[in-house]
Order: sequence, then C-alpha cells, then structure tokens
Amino acid sequence: LQQEGLFEQERKRPLPETVRHLAVITSPTGAAIRDIISVLERRFPGLPVTSIPVPVQDTEAAPAIVRAIALANREAGFDAILLARGGGSLEDLWAFNEETVARAIAGSRLPVVSGVGHETDFTIADFVADVRAPTPSAAAELLSPDGEELLATLGGFEVLLTRALRTHLSRLKQQLSHLRARLRHPGQRLQDLSQKLDELELRLQRAHAQRLRQHQQ
Repeated sequence: LQQEGLFEQERKRPLPETVRHLAVITSPTGAAIRDIISVLERRFPGLPVTSIPVPVQDTEAAPAIVRAIALANREAGFDAILLARGGGSLEDLWAFNEETVARAIAGSRLPVVSGVGHETDFTIADFVADVRAPTPSAAAELLSPDGEELLATLGGFEVLLTRALRTHLSRLKQQLSHLRARLRHPGQRLQDLSQKLDELELRLQRAHAQRLRQHQQ
C-alpha cells in the first residue's frame, strides 16, 4: 500500500472548513459512539450526524466497514466520514488493518477521519485516512466547530454592527438637521407673504390718501 502511494500526504483530501452533515461509522453500542455524541453535544449540538452502524471486530467487521464507506459516498449530503472504535488489543483492532478497508478509505470521495483506539494505537486505516485522530473524542472535536467560540465571534460582530448602525444613524440625523435648517416650512412662507401683503396694503392706502390730498389741494 505504501508503494502504491496510499499513505502519501499529497493524495489526501482536505477536511471541509465547516462540516454540515457528518457520517459516523462505528459500533452502535460501543463506547466510541457515546464519546463522539458527548463531544458533539458539548461543542456544537446543531451539527447533523448520521450513524452507520457496523461491527468493529471479528470477521464481519471489515466487509461491513467497506459497505458503510460506500453507502456514505452514495448518499447525498455528507461532508465527511468519521471512522471510529474504542481501544482494544491488536486482534480487536485488526479489521482496521485489512487491505479492503484501506482501499475503501483511499477510494472514498469524502474525506475520512480515523479515530481508532487509544492515542498509542496505530492501524493501516490511520495511515490511509485523510486525517488521523488519536481517539474518537479527538476526532469529534476535530470535525465540529467550537460553539462557544462561534458565539463569541458573533457577539463581536454584533458589537461592530451596532456601532456601525449608530454611526450611520448619527450621520443621517446630522444630514436631516442640516436639511431642516435649509428647508422652510410652507406655513412660515405663507405667513411671511401675508405680512408683506399687509405692508403693501398700508403703503397703497397711504399713497392713495396722499394722492387724494394732492388733488384736493
């Protein structure tokens, strides 16, 4: 497998920046699935997760894992695959050393994260996977965003947005005040014209009276 380049970093797929739907391939009754769910509920409970149950040891394990990887690749909507199981002896982990499992991981169009065993356990699946995590819990942390960090980031954006809106509103208020100073109310205009009309009427009356006096003289 190494000679074929299946362990080379150049052929490995990058993980998506944000996982929108995660496929978890593991035993439905083992400690790994409980650890994964616990981590995801703590970090980002809104992440959709679909568990594809498989046996993780004995002769049935490797074919079931191969079928599960193929199923995850056929189904639409998954962004990544988490292949996991808890710790155990070398014999317990042997399904993850099978060539068929290694080739299924290498042939997956979806990036595969392996979280098999404990930190000191290594299998061929770890070398072929796009990313190797030391434990199932660590794999779940790797594939899920930190909800508290996201909330803090959104809180910072909220503060910036609030400041920007306040600055914009203040600028609009200044523009409105400037326009109000320039724009005279129509009632005020009518009042000024009425006053001017009264003055013209008085001037006309005076001129008329003066004209009459002149004619009288």
